Amino acid sequence: MADPLLSLPLYQVTFAVIDVETTGLYPALGDAICEVAVLRGCDSRVLSQYQQLVDPGRPISPEAYAVNRISSDLLRGAPPFERIADQVLACLEGAAVVAHNAPFDLSFLVAALEEAGRPIPHHPVVDTLALARHCYGFPSNSLQALAGRLGIASARRHRALSDVRATWRVLEFFIQDLQSRWGISTLGELIRAQGGPIPWPRTLPREALPEVLVEALERRRPLYLRYCSPEGQVTERTVEPLRVGHYQGALYLVARCLLREERRTFRLDRILEMRLSDLL
Repeated sequence: MADPLLSLPLYQVTFAVIDVETTGLYPALGDAICEVAVLRGCDSRVLSQYQQLVDPGRPISPEAYAVNRISSDLLRGAPPFERIADQVLACLEGAAVVAHNAPFDLSFLVAALEEAGRPIPHHPVVDTLALARHCYGFPSNSLQALAGRLGIASARRHRALSDVRATWRVLEFFIQDLQSRWGISTLGELIRAQGGPIPWPRTLPREALPEVLVEALERRRPLYLRYCSPEGQVTERTVEPLRVGHYQGALYLVARCLLREERRTFRLDRILEMRLSDLL
């Protein structure tokens, strides 16, 4: 069934612009959200803004720090995503979700919601990067390049709140311009202009996983693992499983190592033994 938002005139659509800053590039390999921001707007009016630093449960990679300048010190005392998941979902309620390079932000959001045991939304998605690529011929389609070209000031690039504000302004320009030039008037027409619907990332079906792992995930039970590293070293550890991700043809268990109190990633086909543990 088609989402009723798709037939609404654009001036009646509430948009929820989201941006996440992360510890790295790959949620399937354990990278996680360290900052999230959501701006809600409708008909050129900003309705609300939300921003929160997030404890990702793992160190920030040097590459990520070079981009967003978010340090471990800055994150000290920040809540884990599970504690703010309901607030983030409330920010998206009843809205079309907007992001610049939406598949990236949505992949991290879905991973975080899955870990938090929250439902995965399926709101219509507008991607300002896809709109730029399909409808214009800019030399560069990065958010910073678009903002500069359109005269949009961006206070702190690669920080979540600054980026959602810039994305909102870019979206406003695109809507006004495409209405004028192409006669686009509904959300469905705007989504067709970007090349079609952008699907939300799918979580892995539990049927594809070992029964003991499914039980541990559903009951939040720790697991004992005997694991062989790529170098052939066999180690034993107890972990709290968080989720399973898919990357380059392999499945990875993202878990919190109870010994090191950090997120770790284990390739499933390198796990030699796995059983439920009573250690909490």
